[in-house]
Amino acid sequence: MEIFLNNIIRKYEEVLTKRITIMLDDDVCKKIRHIQAKMIQQTRESYSFSKAINDVLKEKL
Repeated sequence: MEIFLNNIIRKYEEVLTKRITIMLDDDVCKKIRHIQAKMIQQTRESYSFSKAINDVLKEKL
């Protein structure tokens, strides 16, 4: 039963997130790093580069 549940959870997580590779121009990378640093200062919590990219994309799309 445990293996079955772990497989269901793993499949669900795969649907929620996708790992992809992209190439960012230097200026875009700097802007996202700036957003990331700003959020870390504001919240005093960790804020990953991936989260910064996702937040920017969600806002713009």
